[in-house]
Amino acid sequence: MFCNIDLESIDITKEAPQTEPERQYYFMAKAREYVKALKKEIGRKPTFSVNTFGCQMNARDSEKLTGILLSLGYEEIESEDADFVIYNTCTVRENANVRVYGRLGSLKPFKARNPHMMIALCGCMMQEPEVVAKIKQSYRFVDIVFGTHNIFKLAELMCNRFENGKMTIDVWEDTTQIVEDLPNERKFVFKSGVNIMFGCNNFCSYCIVPYVRGRERSRKPEDIINEIKRLVADGVVEVMLLGQNVNSYGKNLENPMSFAELLREIEKIEGLERIRFMTSHPKDLSDELIETMASSKKICKHLHLPLQSGSSRVLKVMNRKYTKEQYLELVDKIRAAVPDIALTTDIIVGFPGETEEDFLETMDVVRKVRYDSAFTFLYSKRTGTPAAAMDNQIPETVAKERFDRLLKEVQDIAAEVTGKDAGRIMDVLVEDINRQDSEFVTGRLSNNSVVHFKGGEELIGKIVNVKLTEAKGFYYLGEMTN
Repeated sequence: MFCNIDLESIDITKEAPQTEPERQYYFMAKAREYVKALKKEIGRKPTFSVNTFGCQMNARDSEKLTGILLSLGYEEIESEDADFVIYNTCTVRENANVRVYGRLGSLKPFKARNPHMMIALCGCMMQEPEVVAKIKQSYRFVDIVFGTHNIFKLAELMCNRFENGKMTIDVWEDTTQIVEDLPNERKFVFKSGVNIMFGCNNFCSYCIVPYVRGRERSRKPEDIINEIKRLVADGVVEVMLLGQNVNSYGKNLENPMSFAELLREIEKIEGLERIRFMTSHPKDLSDELIETMASSKKICKHLHLPLQSGSSRVLKVMNRKYTKEQYLELVDKIRAAVPDIALTTDIIVGFPGETEEDFLETMDVVRKVRYDSAFTFLYSKRTGTPAAAMDNQIPETVAKERFDRLLKEVQDIAAEVTGKDAGRIMDVLVEDINRQDSEFVTGRLSNNSVVHFKGGEELIGKIVNVKLTEAKGFYYLGEMTN
């Protein structure tokens, strides 16, 4: 819808509309006038920098923030010495908060040199009341603070700041509202993330996400389909469907729809070549979804299926709602239906109370499943989660020793698994010029493996046939074929 909106034609002398997204178009038109005045004052086009911490949901939100700022007349730069700096924050791990505070402190001298500079903080970290209190007390030079639920309100919050000259704070505890159809600046021309749902209802005992992202709410299927059709018309050949737990999509819709049904509708979109999705919770991955993946010609042969622990005892304390045996049974079902699928996972080491026997159960699952890759994490205590208050917190030295053993096992297996397609000719979506050698391009297989081969910029965004000539551990070298 936004592509049809002329901001110059909006009458900002009238009262702001109450309905969304019309209300945000009004404030975008109004904010443009403030930006024009700023441009005149400083004698150049104002610049901005959006800095993203965290997951792909945050990355997608940052594309929206970038799109809004570009529509207001700002110019994007990579340096944080910009006229408007946004930190889109993550709070999954404690050290993420520490990083933000450190980066924020480094902005203070920039702000002192440039009184017109604005600084905004948004994202998951801002959903924590103690964080907002700390910002108000110790970082008074911050201009705008907002959370995960009202990303769409950026222009409105900027107008408030321009008009009152004071720190503007607008953090919602939760929402049922979904506002899309706003500007969006994609990082890639040929692929895009698409939010299909927001929030999480799972309350894993170590995880802060349900508290900062809110309860699950699904977008209407027709809105998702229409957005993807617009993206395809604009050159997108691959979409990544995003949600905290995509497998539970559609349960709260007025007319409930399963994730598998949504995938089948998306598959019908002409011009769309590849469909990816994440993240999948094992407890909600249905036989219907497995069948849909098996019969699909567009769903990529890659599934991210977080394990977290291989111990049924630890999984119960984590509130994951599946056992080691159920997880392995699910993997067997998936591999029987889609034999060439690549499986990746998340694993936490050092969860409170984890014994050596529990850890060996995790190692056993890793050896049985043989993941293509795994994201391994040392348990990070998150204040406000049940796990943070549990007894038997694991000493760091013990957790680190287990982590190193797990990482070696994961890497050794992945190096073997990743090379299984050497010698085959496979489809590769070309993504970029190779960073080490400009005569090469870099792309991805359907199973998410990376391939480097000789080629030029004209191939970017195209799907081409490539013979995988050599496996190099975690990537392939190849040659393009006719």
